[in-house]
Amino acid sequence: MIFQQIEEDTTPSKTFSYEEAFSRTLGWITREEQQVLRDKKVAICGLGGVGGAHAITLARLGVGAFQLADFDHFDLANFNRQFCATMSNLGRPKQQVIAEHLLDINPEIKIESWDQAITSDTVSKFLDGADIYVDSIDFFALEVRRALFAEARRRGIPAITAAPVGTGCAWLIFTPQSQSFEEYFGFSEHNDDDDYIRFLLGLSPKGLHRSFLVDPSFIDFKAQKAPSTPMGITLCAGIAGTEVLKLLLHRGGTKAAPWFHQFDASSGKCVSGRSWFGPHSIIHRYKLRHIRRTVENTNAE
Repeated sequence: MIFQQIEEDTTPSKTFSYEEAFSRTLGWITREEQQVLRDKKVAICGLGGVGGAHAITLARLGVGAFQLADFDHFDLANFNRQFCATMSNLGRPKQQVIAEHLLDINPEIKIESWDQAITSDTVSKFLDGADIYVDSIDFFALEVRRALFAEARRRGIPAITAAPVGTGCAWLIFTPQSQSFEEYFGFSEHNDDDDYIRFLLGLSPKGLHRSFLVDPSFIDFKAQKAPSTPMGITLCAGIAGTEVLKLLLHRGGTKAAPWFHQFDASSGKCVSGRSWFGPHSIIHRYKLRHIRRTVENTNAE
C-alpha cells in the first residue's frame, strides 16, 4: 500500500476582509459594535512615543478612520520607545511611516495625514470630523496641547491623555461634561517650567513612579528632555485603547476629570482617585513646591 502525503496549502490569502481580520476581537465586543468602530474617526496628534503605539493599537481594534499629525522624522534617539523606529526607517517622516503601517494592517482604512506641526491656529481644522482625540504630543508642547483639549471640548468630543511615567502609565479623560483640562491643571500662564511641573503633578498626583527613578538629573525642563521606557509606552497604548473603546461604544465605566488614574508596573500598584480641589488644595500646593525644589536642586548640580 502506497501512502501519498498531501500538504495543505497554507499560503495566506492576499484578499483583505475586514470582518475576518478583526474577528478575533468578537466576544469582547459584538458584531454590531465592531461596525461602529469601523465608522469612527480618531484624531492623534504626535506619532512618536505613545502616538505610534496608539495608532497601531486602535487600527488593530478595527477603527476605520484616523486623523494623524507629526512633523518629525525617526532618529536613533527614538529607538528605545517609539513604534516603527528602526534602521530601515531612519530619517523617514513619522506620519508617513505610521500611515503605511496602518494601511498594511487595514487597506480599507481612511487616513488624513498632516506632516506639519499643529498650532493653536490649526487645531480646529485638525479635529474636524473626529469622534475622539487621543493626546500624544511631546510632554513639553503645552501650548498646543491646551489648545487641542479646549477645541475638543468646544466640539463636544472626548479627549484622552495617557502618559508613560517610568514603567507605567498615568491617564486622564476629559469629556464635554467633565472638569475641563484648564480647570484640572490650573496652569500659571506666566512660567513654562512651573506649568511643566503642574502638568506632571496633575498626571500622577500619587507619584507611584518616583521610587523607581534612580537618577533625577535626566529630567531637564530647560533642555526639554525626560527619560522614558518601552514598557510605559506599551501600557499607555493598551489603557488608552480600552478607554477609547468604552467611550466610542458608550460602554460606561469611564471616570473623567477630576478623576486621575495611574498604574505602575514596577511596584504593581494602581490608583484611581478624585482630585476634589485640584490645584487649589493645600496638599497639591505643597507637592508643587516640593517637586519644584527637587527639580531646581537637581538641575543646579
